[in-house]
Amino acid sequence: MTNWDDAFDNAGHVANAASYPARWAETAEAYRRNAVFAELDIAYGDHPRERLDLFHTDGLARGLAIFVHGGYWRRFDKSYWSHLAEGARALGLSVAVPSYVLAPEARISEITRRIAIAISKAAGRVKGSICLIGHSAGGHLVLRMICEDGPLPASERDRIERVVSISGVHDLRPLAHTRMNADLNLTDEEARAESPALLSPVSDIAVTAWVGREERPEFIRQSRFLYDAWRCRGANINVVVEPDRHHFNVIDGLASCESQMCEALAVRE
Repeated sequence: MTNWDDAFDNAGHVANAASYPARWAETAEAYRRNAVFAELDIAYGDHPRERLDLFHTDGLARGLAIFVHGGYWRRFDKSYWSHLAEGARALGLSVAVPSYVLAPEARISEITRRIAIAISKAAGRVKGSICLIGHSAGGHLVLRMICEDGPLPASERDRIERVVSISGVHDLRPLAHTRMNADLNLTDEEARAESPALLSPVSDIAVTAWVGREERPEFIRQSRFLYDAWRCRGANINVVVEPDRHHFNVIDGLASCESQMCEALAVRE
């Protein structure tokens, strides 16, 4: 029998894990302080957490990248991740970073719908192609946007060229057997309905499942499961297992346009 709490316990298997959030927040705050190209706290709904930051590129944007954060749908907000916009911004993309209403206040299915609204709001302010990027729970959320039953309007979905799920949670069924389900309140029905790996993707969108080699084995399984399931359904998908990276530093490549990760964000002219 699998110990699912341990399988998803990233902090328990990364040295100095507790230090990462403070470092993220400090670096992100410094980035915003110097970001003359930013629009902050753009409302996309009535809830205080329904806000996004938009970091514009220099000159005319070639498109839009949207980063959706993780935290098992229960933690964090946009203020921790601002600095991760720099890689895509240097590539000529404007970058949106939304907060969203967290569990248990919102169910995962409701968070999915609200993220679609956030994406539509950002897309209405920047023309061109769209790249969606999500980390951990955010990987789940961005992939749900390109499922056939996803909540994103066709007008925005048709602009999406690439989706990168970084250490994404693609099969939600095991989460129903963890202690965190006290907040998530996942039923078997919702877990199946919200698992991208169990759903059908729309075609013609390049998908990358990116994961660190030092991740918990469950996250590597999740990425390979998505790859196998979606490839069988005709998706344009690949998997990258990055050496020497774990759940908390695998996102670092987003901050540099010279990283291999940012190469996956490049949109066609």
